[in-house]
Amino acid sequence: SSSSSSASPKRMATKMNAMPAHLSNPAARDAHYGANTAQYLVDLHDTPGATFNFCGGMMFGLSLSDTLRSHLAEVAAAGAGDSRQPKVYGAETRRMAMCPDGYSKDAAADNVRVFHGREVRKVAPGTTGAVGGSNMVIHLSLAGATDPEGWSKEEVGEYSGWLSDQQRRWRNRELLESEGFNSFSTRFGPEAFTLHHRFYLHLDGVDGGRMWLAAEDGCEGFPAPRAPPARDFGMSAKNALSFFK
Repeated sequence: SSSSSSASPKRMATKMNAMPAHLSNPAARDAHYGANTAQYLVDLHDTPGATFNFCGGMMFGLSLSDTLRSHLAEVAAAGAGDSRQPKVYGAETRRMAMCPDGYSKDAAADNVRVFHGREVRKVAPGTTGAVGGSNMVIHLSLAGATDPEGWSKEEVGEYSGWLSDQQRRWRNRELLESEGFNSFSTRFGPEAFTLHHRFYLHLDGVDGGRMWLAAEDGCEGFPAPRAPPARDFGMSAKNALSFFK
């Protein structure tokens, strides 16, 4: 059974370093959500300890815009068969350019096959966008509709997410707020900066199919709990065996 889509947007009461099995384990995910991917994304946003493992260990939280979260909650409540459910491609679709139902180098997104998003760095602790206990998040917004956190016309106009990061323009708070994202500092903090990407979802062949949130340029991550901190007591730690010497 899936969790209720009418749950409050407030974060679920979960310890910051905890991530329920149904959010990261494919078998538990499928048993819990079935094909209700919209509810899965809402819960990944709502759960404080939920993170995505990008690039072999860079942990990102998932931050949905308020408008996109409301949309996905509505889709989730309508059920797994709703035509607005996000599409999850199979393991053979390893890059956005390989999507069997079409691909074009543009800024188009439909909130089903493709999403508008941003990679956000240096997120300030305590802000509404600080999710997953990380200072890095993937921020998804609603495309093709009025979303105060959505892409600006400038972001749409200059989008070239198929190129490498070095060939594209990063945006800071001042620039984004001048382009219309007025709540950026409140959501992510004054030092945060972003690079906008298109994203899609696909599975892999590991453990029954982990779900990857993948950017158009190939950078991608799958839901995974944060690794516990290394235990290092330093040189001053006493060796218990020394008592017997």
